[in-house]
Amino acid sequence: MKNYLAIDIGASSGRHILGTVKDGKITLEEVYRFENSQIRKDGHDCWDIEKLVASVKAGIDAAMEKAQIDSIGIDTWGVDFVLLDEKGELCSDAVAYRDTRTAGADEEIERDVMSFEALYSRAGIQKTSFNTIYQLWALKKEHPEQLAKAASLLMVPEYLVYRLTGNIIHEYTDSSTTSLLDAAKKDWDFDLIEKLGLPKRIFGRLEMPGAPAGEYRGAKVVLAAMHDTASAYLAVPARDDKAVYLSSGTWSLLGVENMEAITTAESAAANFTNEGGAWGRYRYLKNIMGLWMIQSIRRELNGVSYVEGKLGDATAEALARLSDYEKGRQYSFTDLSMVARGNPYNVVVDVNDQRFLNPSSMIGEVMQAAEDAGAKAPATIGELMQCVYISLADCYARAIATLSAITGKTYTSINIVGGGCQDKYLNSLTATATGLEVFTGPIEGTAIGNLIVQMIAGGEFADLAEARKAIVR
Repeated sequence: MKNYLAIDIGASSGRHILGTVKDGKITLEEVYRFENSQIRKDGHDCWDIEKLVASVKAGIDAAMEKAQIDSIGIDTWGVDFVLLDEKGELCSDAVAYRDTRTAGADEEIERDVMSFEALYSRAGIQKTSFNTIYQLWALKKEHPEQLAKAASLLMVPEYLVYRLTGNIIHEYTDSSTTSLLDAAKKDWDFDLIEKLGLPKRIFGRLEMPGAPAGEYRGAKVVLAAMHDTASAYLAVPARDDKAVYLSSGTWSLLGVENMEAITTAESAAANFTNEGGAWGRYRYLKNIMGLWMIQSIRRELNGVSYVEGKLGDATAEALARLSDYEKGRQYSFTDLSMVARGNPYNVVVDVNDQRFLNPSSMIGEVMQAAEDAGAKAPATIGELMQCVYISLADCYARAIATLSAITGKTYTSINIVGGGCQDKYLNSLTATATGLEVFTGPIEGTAIGNLIVQMIAGGEFADLAEARKAIVR
């Protein structure tokens, strides 16, 4: 019996999940978990990339103490990257996607290079301020010397694989989030890259999930579907093609799987994205702010800073406006869900507003958004949480309606995977808002998708269809 290790890293935490196949069933065991946080460096919010590398290796060590590991795969969030020089050493920081360095980059590209509509018709990727294309544009302006020195661009999970194996390999699903790929060709759009004034040499040949990447301490390292949503979508046990997928975590990624990209003007206007999936699929989805809002509120209530040393006056002012806030109390996610239930506060805000991407205070921003909508700001934690909960459910419903209009399909159910599927209150509100049947699980959908790719490469399953049957079992 082979042992497979999925290293699944999100914006807040990472986990090492040991997976095996026994009697046609996939069994899971979490062997290591760690916090993932950001630091302030040279004026930017950055990932603590060396700490991340150390955590990845510590988790592998812990797994190897429990069992012989045959295969390792890594997945993380998308869009963020590092640059390596000719010696294979870092020549840039791992700036985080919520950093503000990309402000105005979209407007400059649309003015100097091409319109968003033209860009979308090529890449098929939604417009968000943190897309890699905008990060690179900002980097070219601020630190052209880094690009001049760079020999390779590695997305975060690719860099972690490099640190394990010493091999520089570029993976398709995570690279697809850059907005620098030709969606139809599933390869770099070098004409676009040249128009942007970026060095073509840093964009290497793309490999598909399942490709070998090298070895670490005697275990094979295999390219998972390295973008976490690509892994999560593989684990959705949908009953038919009328199911909507919702990967629910820090982000809510709501959509379907397609075999062809949709890059029409209608799709561009709706800001849906065509991210690359394993085995040539496309994840056609809407990127929704998601549980980030709830996570951020909880951190502020508990006096925790997401970026080291960044908790400030805006949070203190917002907390002072909550009549039932108890300083020193540690609020759990269950606490926040319970105070929201049955609360009569019914103000809906646009959760996709960029104001919620990286505010000085999430609590204060939700209050301000309610006031901007002409309503009374939430004055209690229950009102605050009810506002976020019903706003998320409303956004899901509107996204599904738009999805149906674009694809011409009528959807009858929603499959929610990931940690957010445990939030029964949000699931209930989602069912009510959409009028659709909601199915939940698996909770560790992203890790399972990671494992599926490794297991197919390892000969455990013939293909994705067979692997998905094992998930249902």
